[in-house]
Amino acid sequence: MSERLYIFDTTLRDGEQVPGCQLNTVEKIQVARQLEKLGVDVIEAGFPVSSPGDFNSVIAISKAVTWPTICALTRAVQKDIDCAAEALQYAKHKRIHTGIGTSDAHIKYKFGSTREDILERAVAAVKYARRYVDEVEFYAEDAGRTDNEYLARVVEAVIKAGATVVNIPDTTGYCLPADYGAKIRYLMEHVDGIDKAILSTHCHNDLGMATACTLEGVLNGARQVEVTVNGIGERAGNTSLEEMAMILRCHRELGIDTNINTTCIYATSRMVSSLMNMPVQANKAIVGRNAFAHSSGIHQDGVLKNAGTYEIMNPKDVGIDEGSIILTARSGHAALRHRLDVLGISVDDARLDEIYQEFLRLADRKKEVTDDDILMLAGADRAMSHAVKLDYLQVTSGLGVRPVAAVILDIAGEKFDAAAEGNGPVDAAIRAVKSIIKRKMTLKEFTIQAINKGSDDVGKVHMQVEHDGALYYGFGANTDIVAASVEAYIDCINKFRK
Repeated sequence: MSERLYIFDTTLRDGEQVPGCQLNTVEKIQVARQLEKLGVDVIEAGFPVSSPGDFNSVIAISKAVTWPTICALTRAVQKDIDCAAEALQYAKHKRIHTGIGTSDAHIKYKFGSTREDILERAVAAVKYARRYVDEVEFYAEDAGRTDNEYLARVVEAVIKAGATVVNIPDTTGYCLPADYGAKIRYLMEHVDGIDKAILSTHCHNDLGMATACTLEGVLNGARQVEVTVNGIGERAGNTSLEEMAMILRCHRELGIDTNINTTCIYATSRMVSSLMNMPVQANKAIVGRNAFAHSSGIHQDGVLKNAGTYEIMNPKDVGIDEGSIILTARSGHAALRHRLDVLGISVDDARLDEIYQEFLRLADRKKEVTDDDILMLAGADRAMSHAVKLDYLQVTSGLGVRPVAAVILDIAGEKFDAAAEGNGPVDAAIRAVKSIIKRKMTLKEFTIQAINKGSDDVGKVHMQVEHDGALYYGFGANTDIVAASVEAYIDCINKFRK
């Protein structure tokens, strides 16, 4: 039977401390509800005493979610703890997270104090917090650089004072994984009463080792991990929730499991990225757009024969429909044939060889070869084969002018026209298209990317549209970004199941 690891999500507290990533209360509620759906055990909702906004957000989140524990951060200061307790009044399950710095650097330079004084303040804060709640978590800030013997004294004292969870943060991301694991093991072996509390990890990624340190902490006895969606957080970020969840899922031999519904990972990642305006790097583990993409010809051939040759996870396990075969100059015949098959083009071996040679010449000039490129190489023009084509587009917009778009669509040779207003030129144009194509469609993703550099820059638009329970991807390219957007939208429409 697997041991239980508790997931403490601090996206809405530590994650939101990233400059430019602040959320309003409504957005925080959205994220909190998604975290509940994801299956996190604890949601750190904010630092109530820091601002009225944080205080109100903790109240709102406490009301919005049902089963996760709602946690509020404080310093080892009575007014902080009073404020946190008030903010948590509506939480079904509540926790106060209080603490103080324990490293010699913090004690000397931050507090101008002594080890004994810090120990007393830590115990007093925990005892005071226990007056309000049954669950008190204590954090020993900069524990990563704290002497193990002194740290063990602090941990033992706060557990005796009533702490139910003790957080051992590598606040600066300094620890090597083996050293951090050894620190957790030392506490497990030298703290009297350690069985009365849960040790928690909280690692930062300054040296790129947050996930590795967290895993070492778990393997040495920690049973709560403090993480964020997409690994966001101050400076280089925190331990990534999705990485820890999938490490334990892929390595079931470790005998440790979480309550995370991994199929919700990708949706949660996209929500946080969108609301915080913080793009996920393409090669980010688990949730980056290239996480399940393959461009090497050898890899592509293997994946097409059996996904397990190069994929240790099923993309569907994290909420992604399927992996991607990216066509580049390193791709082989197998990948090209697969892409042609997906595009509905059947060719014999001789014709495939001809197309492949043309493909290589094109791929040497471009970083990535698109579906439209492949169709042209194969002698097929996707736009010409579309049942719905954009025949005419005119848009009026500007400062102080309500955007208006007029479109004419060619549908199987018959012309249809419409005009519409919108919140912007793209919105107006898409509304006009929707007034002709009378189907329920929801735009799920809209991405603009430059192809070339210079004043004649070509904009490439990728769209994802939901229709009748299915997702459809569309592409458009034009020097006019509004035209490219409409073409991408129409590309999606042409792929709707009949």
